[in-house]
Amino acid sequence: MLKTITFASMHFSIAFLVTWLLTGDIMIGGLVAIVEPTINSIAYFFHEKAWLKWGWHVAH
Repeated sequence: MLKTITFASMHFSIAFLVTWLLTGDIMIGGLVAIVEPTINSIAYFFHEKAWLKWGWHVAH
């Protein structure tokens, strides 16, 4: 669980920093740091479901 927490912290921090540096707007940086990882996590959930459904996880 600690690895997940540290990875999430790193992901939020990078999303914030990159957006802030590109836009110069701390508020937009914060918004992207919340929205992007959340959407990415939801997409990952469905990616895993597809991966298991279509058998891509099985070594050929």
